[in-house]
Amino acid sequence: MPHYLLSVYQPDGPVPEPAELAAITENLDALNEEMRTAGAWVFAGGLHPPSTATVLRARGDDVLTTDGPFIEGKEHLGGFTIVDAADLDAALEWGRKLTRATTLPIEVRPFQG
Repeated sequence: MPHYLLSVYQPDGPVPEPAELAAITENLDALNEEMRTAGAWVFAGGLHPPSTATVLRARGDDVLTTDGPFIEGKEHLGGFTIVDAADLDAALEWGRKLTRATTLPIEVRPFQG
């Protein structure tokens, strides 16, 4: 089956209050278990804040290193899930469940090949 990347877009700013974050974590744990049971879950992970990012850019024979995210924005990639899905419709259904669990926007994109 093809793999799909479910990207979690997180707004810049403080993390949710502990009670809200605990509910999101519980929902996300339940969804990850549902994906595992269905045989769709491949890998998932949360990311540290964008301030921890390092960007590498090729410039001729050199590689420039800069701190921070690649682009400035009001949202950043906060985490991701990779799923096995029969088709885009199945991947979108996992994305719908993920956006409900996290309360955040989810981008669904197929891997090439």
